[in-house]
Amino acid sequence: MTARPRKGLRDVDPYTSPQLDVAARLNTNESPHPLPAGFFEQLADVVRDLPLNRYPDPMATRLREELASATDHPVAGVWAANGSNEILHQLLLAYGGPGRTAMTFEPTYQLHGRLCWITHTAIARGALPPDFVLTDEQVRQAGDARPDVVFVCSPNNPTGNAQPVGIVRDLAEALPTSLIVVDEAYIEFADAPTATTLLPTHENVAVVRTFSKAFAMAGARIGYVLTSPRLVEDLGRVRLPYHLSSLTQAAGICALHHRPEALALIAAIRVQRDRIAAGLASIEGVTVYPSDANFVLFVPPGDARALWRRLLDRGVLIRDMTAVVPNALRVTAGSEHETDLFLKAAKGSLTG
Repeated sequence: MTARPRKGLRDVDPYTSPQLDVAARLNTNESPHPLPAGFFEQLADVVRDLPLNRYPDPMATRLREELASATDHPVAGVWAANGSNEILHQLLLAYGGPGRTAMTFEPTYQLHGRLCWITHTAIARGALPPDFVLTDEQVRQAGDARPDVVFVCSPNNPTGNAQPVGIVRDLAEALPTSLIVVDEAYIEFADAPTATTLLPTHENVAVVRTFSKAFAMAGARIGYVLTSPRLVEDLGRVRLPYHLSSLTQAAGICALHHRPEALALIAAIRVQRDRIAAGLASIEGVTVYPSDANFVLFVPPGDARALWRRLLDRGVLIRDMTAVVPNALRVTAGSEHETDLFLKAAKGSLTG
């Protein structure tokens, strides 16, 4: 006999990104630079003394205190989990679920919709304007839909642009009983204001961040949210017991001690992002979208999927986003060498 899965489960493919052994892997928006040796030395010293025979602190108290200090936000309004995706999942467990609705503005981060499906949360899909920047029209759409949760991705993935904080404020005020989730996974790469400025006056706003991008710790799986103490209490009700391991908590604390070095890497990544944008813009027929993140979205002339394959044949892996933005590809800002490889491959594929 075979167990019967939930309806529609096997109609959905697993969420994956290719991890291929190529010269330039620029498809998952990882940092091309590791944290300095001092971080690993400190982490190794800490790990030696961890009592791994005991359960971890279920409230991740010290990590949350360090995050509160780094973000100048009260510790009662800080929560941490295994990557920002687990934070998003927990938010939907607490504020979504059967009989409730979340709203997204498309195109945006695909996992928002997938997490809604996982948690049996209905989805209301709004549309971004052609420049992908939220306006009063999206506030009106949300007001008409009356969702329980609204997702705002800023900078938006995959388009790269930051969203106006004023529009986020308008959403929070138009929907005072709804949760406004602002996904700021890439905010450290932007010059734009952060939605954390709304937190003192808008208790229904939750700002979600990650260590994966600017902190160069995609492999550690650490994310956090800055919000109201009441919301943090609710997340504690839906978390799994001891969800954040002692190893993960230690890695986050050590990373925060090396925050200046991590932030210094951002400038180098921005340089490569801007090189990519300028190099692509110099190729006839390529449309390049402005980016506040560590990646660039572009639309090539001709068949984008065919170009994706030609780049892969040249040892450069980028992200096929044609299912999200018509004929679009996304490339992560890598190291200087990786950027050289990408631009050479792109120009050779498009002009050769």
